[in-house]
Formats: sequence, structure tokens, C-alpha cells
Amino acid sequence: MIRAHAVRLALCLLPAALCACATPAPSAASVEADTASAQPPTEAAGDGLLPGVPQPPERPVAPPSVTDPSIPRAQRIEAFVEYTATTYGVDRAQVREVLAQAQVRQNIIDAMNRPAEAVKQWHEYRPIFLNDARIKGGIAFYNTHRAALQRVSAQTGVPAEIIVAIIGVETSYGRVTGSFRVVDALYTLAFDYPKRAPFFAGELAQLFALKKEEPQLDLLALKGSYAGAMGLGQFMPSSYRLWAKDGDGDGRRDLLDHLPDVFASIANYFVVHGWQRGEPVVARASRDADAADFVPENWDPVHPLAALAARGYRPQPGEPVAEGATLLSFQGDAGPEYWLGYRNFYVITRYNRSPMYSMSVYQLAQAIRAGVGPAP
Repeated sequence: MIRAHAVRLALCLLPAALCACATPAPSAASVEADTASAQPPTEAAGDGLLPGVPQPPERPVAPPSVTDPSIPRAQRIEAFVEYTATTYGVDRAQVREVLAQAQVRQNIIDAMNRPAEAVKQWHEYRPIFLNDARIKGGIAFYNTHRAALQRVSAQTGVPAEIIVAIIGVETSYGRVTGSFRVVDALYTLAFDYPKRAPFFAGELAQLFALKKEEPQLDLLALKGSYAGAMGLGQFMPSSYRLWAKDGDGDGRRDLLDHLPDVFASIANYFVVHGWQRGEPVVARASRDADAADFVPENWDPVHPLAALAARGYRPQPGEPVAEGATLLSFQGDAGPEYWLGYRNFYVITRYNRSPMYSMSVYQLAQAIRAGVGPAP
């Protein structure tokens, strides 16, 4: 039964046709939610389920005229130019000039086809991000930027250690922000990766729109992940446009290396997706000996605790409780682990759809918090 559950979990993490999210290989930093699997359908309230967590509107994807692989490539590219120009008011000549210098990279397609979350169990995945170097690096990063982090946390309700953990998991605190040209990554995935083409062609168009809003960006010089995510927090172009914040009032949003903007933007991403100040994230759960396997449809915390208890899953003594939860099952070093994921856990999964990614962020944040001491 455990083996069957592991297979089901792996299948739901396979990349679908971030939010379409391309999850990276273990040696790379993970990418932000708009780059791993398409967002699963939200379980509707009814049959005892609670309402889902409200989310912002889905970001636009490119039309079939741009993404249908049966259409000749040159025709699709010209359709993309027209789509970008009419949708975002970008100059057609500028789009053509940049695309003419973009390159198809086979190693980007190869990386998209081997996400770590789809092939690793929790006991293999966790040590990638929960290790001494990552924890000590997070404590040092927090202490160096304590005042700025705590200011953003006070304003938004997003704990400073969660912001630091995202940066730690994504880019090892800014040391590994990606070596691929963003234009090449998005161009390759838009025109040579059909199953995700609508999303990535949409992101390529958003990249040109972002340039219009942030003219200081050099599109041909931007480096990022193999999925086109940028900066310390690995924002996709649409997330950059919609949710990046000017953290210090200098009139621009620089997520590449300007920490005030990075901190404010990561926190804002969480707020927009439903973070609740002071509420719990997860609780370790116990499973009754006669409980049947239960794999929720998605990670939305729509299950009342009483309903989960009726299935044989309940918070362990001393663990936090919240109104609704989802059940998380991982294969740990000592066997199966069961957790209840609350609303704030669901919000972390909006950054990257993988529950293992989200649990890594949470546990890294807890280790960093323990190292820097209690919040004031």
C-alpha cells in the first residue's frame, strides 16, 4: 500500500502540459511555482469539505497559433510577435530583434524532463536542502540582513525565516541564481517543448512586457534557471510583473540582486496567495493502525480535522491545529511520515507545487529560526 501511494505521489509531481512548474535537478536551485506542474483542480466545497484558499487569477497563456506544433515554426514565431505586441503593447521590431538572437538549448529540455521531485523519495530529497551548510548559511544570511528582514516580516506577517529559506532553497542565498540566458530558456520551451508551450510562450511574452515596465533590464544579458526563473527568489516573468515590489522606494523593482526588493517581493508573493499572519504551517500526524491510505486530490486545506480523524489521521499531541488541512505522506528515513498541511503550507506550494519542496522550505526555516533565536 505504501509503495502504491509513493507511485501516486510521484505521478502527481510529474511536469504537466509552475502555474506550470519545471522542477530542477538536485544540483540546481528549485524554481518558483510558475515553472513545476499545472495547478490541480481545487476540490469544491461540499461533502463536508471547506472552501479552498482564494487565489489570484490564472496568468495568461499563449494561444494555439503560437503553440500548436503542427504549425510551421516560422509561422508560430510570427504569431508570437503579433500576440506579444497586441497583448502588451511591445514594439514588434524589438521582439523580432531579441528572438533573432535567442538560441534553442537541448540541455534545457533535458533538465525539464528530470525533475528531482518526480524521481526522489522524501528521505532522498530532504538532505539536498536540509544540511549543515544550508542551515548555517541561512543563519548567517538572516543575521546579516536581520533589520531589513524583520521590517518586511512586521509589515506583511510572513516570517523572516520563511523568506530566508525560500532564498536558501532557490539559490543558496544568492550563490546559484542560474547560468542560462532567460531568453534562451523561454524561447526553447515556448517553441521546442510542446507539452508546456502555452505556459512558457506566455512567460516569454511577459518577459517583453516586463522589459517595458523595467527598462533597466537587458533581456539578452539576463541569466536564470533552465525554466526562465530569475534572481535570488527565482521569479518567473509573470510573477515579476504582477507581484514584485519596490522595497526601498528607488522607483524600480530589481529582483536580480537588490535585497530590499527581493525580501519585499517574496513576502508579497505569499500574501497575495493567502498567507495568514501567525497561523501554523504543518502538524506532524499519527495514523491509526487500521487507517486506509488516503491521497487528497490536491494540497488545498479543505478537509476538516474531524473528517481526517475519521479516516484515522490526527495531529500528534502538542502539535498546532487549524480549521482545515490536507494530508501529506512522505517516505522518510524511518518509514512513512504523516503530516497535516494547513493553509500556510498550501501557500508555500504556490511557490512550487511540490509538497516535498514546501516541506523543505518549512523545515529549513525552522532550523534557521532555531539558530538565530526567537522572533522579537
